[in-house]
Amino acid sequence: MLFACSSKPDPADVAAQAAKQYYGYLLEGKCDAFVDGHYYPDSIPGSYREQLIDNAKMFVGQQKEEHQGIKAVRVDNAQADTLNHVASVFLVLTYKDGTNEEVVVPMVEHHGLWYMK
Repeated sequence: MLFACSSKPDPADVAAQAAKQYYGYLLEGKCDAFVDGHYYPDSIPGSYREQLIDNAKMFVGQQKEEHQGIKAVRVDNAQADTLNHVASVFLVLTYKDGTNEEVVVPMVEHHGLWYMK
């Protein structure tokens, strides 16, 4: 007799891939997509969203000035608390000047999707 095993993806892995994708948007110059990867319990005014996009653009510009820009993003580690629908994702940003920086990205799951907090 054969049994089909269905295994659910590890929530920490799913959160990690989402965080990596959101930071990948910065590499692609898609600051609007990066901002949209944040969780907002309520809708935000368009003017506030534009300010957040401008802040993301300033962050990218600062990284270009200080480190010649971000070259790559990789997941170092991720830990999920499935009971509370949150995770901490540790990303390593590799800069074009050869330096690395680890950042912690707090994540929250909402309706099955992972967003940055």
